[in-house]
Amino acid sequence: MKLRLEKGKQNELILLAKGNNTWKELSKLLNLNEDYLCRDLKNERILISEKLYNELCRISNKNFDNFIIDKLDDNWGKSKGGLNSTGSTIKLVRPQFNEKLAEFIGAVLGDGSVHSYKKGKKVGVYQIKIAGDYVRDKNYHRYLSFLAKSLFNLKSKFVLCPKNNERFLNFYSKELVEFFNEMGIQSGDKIKNQSTIPTWIYSNNSLLRACLRGLIDTDGCISRMSNRDSNLLRISFTNHDYRLLYDSRNVFISLGFTPSKLIDNKKYYISKQSEIEKYLKEIGFSNDKHKNRYNKFKSPVV
Repeated sequence: MKLRLEKGKQNELILLAKGNNTWKELSKLLNLNEDYLCRDLKNERILISEKLYNELCRISNKNFDNFIIDKLDDNWGKSKGGLNSTGSTIKLVRPQFNEKLAEFIGAVLGDGSVHSYKKGKKVGVYQIKIAGDYVRDKNYHRYLSFLAKSLFNLKSKFVLCPKNNERFLNFYSKELVEFFNEMGIQSGDKIKNQSTIPTWIYSNNSLLRACLRGLIDTDGCISRMSNRDSNLLRISFTNHDYRLLYDSRNVFISLGFTPSKLIDNKKYYISKQSEIEKYLKEIGFSNDKHKNRYNKFKSPVV
């Protein structure tokens, strides 16, 4: 349940609960991402959940019930918008805003693209496409296909390009494209659009981890740090969308990792061996390509 308070009262309640605490201390107390708390909830960009409202009232020892002007279903604000078109022959199932969706979004942000192709004056083809290696991403694209089916009840199409060592996982749906547009992931050039992690994913760390998994599974890599016999590994993330690069790096920091500085505004690394293990334990890979490389690199050299 989402609560709409009188204008300014959500901000007031959060500040009362904060008191002399830092934003970091309050976010830890509430088990929320710090940016999500002080950027979105405090500035009333997002309605507050009933559970969080009750916790804030408890911490501040205040009761703001008199300021509640509306109670709305959890899907409000996520389902509103222009998705009532009958242009798609298959009705899109509105997915739960959960870890599965966060991971799928990460994969689209990483190595995917959102398109609305025009035919004359009208948009004729709506498509989300995820690219991959012809051989090594075969199982992963199957995984994403099943994931999308469970989320949207939407079938996918595999497009194979062996001569270029490429494969593509395509989804054709006007409603799916508009759903991504609603979340701020616009059609067209994602670098130009500076597409990044949707705001709702910042609501808890489990969603953030799932989104990072999708990002690393597509645009990430696990490799040896130096020579081919070294057991010292690192995880890298490479992307030319600076905003996504910057935001994802900050998410890693918020989850207790220490990524490198941005390199040439297109890459960063996680190199501490303890954090490689932390990544495997807390986030992990869904892409067999990365699992196989990790197992190969960690095997004793004969």
